[in-house]
Amino acid sequence: MRVSPVKSPARRTLLRALGAGAGAAVLAGCGVPAAYVPAGERSARDRSAGEKRLTFANWPLYIDVDDKDPQRRPTLEEFEKRSGISVKYTEEINDNDEFFGKISPALMNHQDTGRDLVVVSDWMCSRYVRLGWVQEMDRSRQPHVAAQLDPLLRNPAFDPGRRHTVPWQSGITGIAYNRRRLGREIRRTAELWQDDLRGRVTLFSGLDEAFCLLMQGEGVNVTRWTPDDFHRMCDRLRELVRKKHIRRFTGNDYIKDLSSGDVLACQAYSGDIIQLQADNPDIAFVVPQEGAELWAESLMIPDLARHKANAERLVDYYYEPEVAARLAAAVNYVCPVPAAREVLARSKDRELAELAENPLVFPTDDMRSRLATARDMTPRERPALTKEWNEIIGL
Repeated sequence: MRVSPVKSPARRTLLRALGAGAGAAVLAGCGVPAAYVPAGERSARDRSAGEKRLTFANWPLYIDVDDKDPQRRPTLEEFEKRSGISVKYTEEINDNDEFFGKISPALMNHQDTGRDLVVVSDWMCSRYVRLGWVQEMDRSRQPHVAAQLDPLLRNPAFDPGRRHTVPWQSGITGIAYNRRRLGREIRRTAELWQDDLRGRVTLFSGLDEAFCLLMQGEGVNVTRWTPDDFHRMCDRLRELVRKKHIRRFTGNDYIKDLSSGDVLACQAYSGDIIQLQADNPDIAFVVPQEGAELWAESLMIPDLARHKANAERLVDYYYEPEVAARLAAAVNYVCPVPAAREVLARSKDRELAELAENPLVFPTDDMRSRLATARDMTPRERPALTKEWNEIIGL
């Protein structure tokens, strides 16, 4: 096992107000009586005992691969050998909203999606949970999840106790900057607005990706933010846009701007910065003193999945510290299994041992004390707040 970083796909993509995202928000909001599925109608006859297989839908480049053969996925192969369960692994999720649109007709009409396990961002997971479109997992089949899941990720507001979702990987939305070119340190979000960064700052265009860090910079407790907090944050942004302080609002293309030097500081994802730092040690990543967002992309078992027990077994397998360490070494996101750090630290491979000390994979206690997960927008709030946000960023 060795570290082999991969290009980060645009997993935390922009929320489109005039596309599938808006439809998802309206549907989840409700208004559509047929959309919600009561708890008693979410399960089908589990065929796991007689059918030793499952279908797992994930994002591209989000699992370990063999160095010599990218079609081979060592941890999955080990699971298949150990369990006797074959896994049909598909890299079909490229956008949260797009995938929602792809499987929502089946879920809304009480039909099997053909998938036993899927991974989507937590802000989207909240919609599935709210609609009753995912099944509760049986923790008696998941002792490693129960024992190893990071306490910071155990109780999101949309799914207390993580009964319906389990983090696949996690990450931090913080601030990245070029320390050498800027000529100073950044420790607080407000330092992005200093004159020497005029026209050299980018922020994320996606509402769900951007707003948490920006409100934290205004001193807001994002676990219980209010619409008034949001409006005040937007007032600050309008003024910064008017002064042309913000160069532009971006998706994952911020990486190119930061690498080229066109941008000196930006909102950034921790997993991307690990990869950039390998080529340019002047790139720094900071969790501001006021705090930053800790997010996750999580595993879920859709309604009427035919191989629920098999899926639960696979989820638990990835929470074994040794397996979690191998996955962390491949994808370089924040590992949701803190015990994996000790596994890497014991490695005789120098790169793996160094990864155990990387705070962007295993945040320090000081960083952890400043990480928070924002409460999700309610269905009633989302349309108006999305409209206000899109007017600011020019959508």
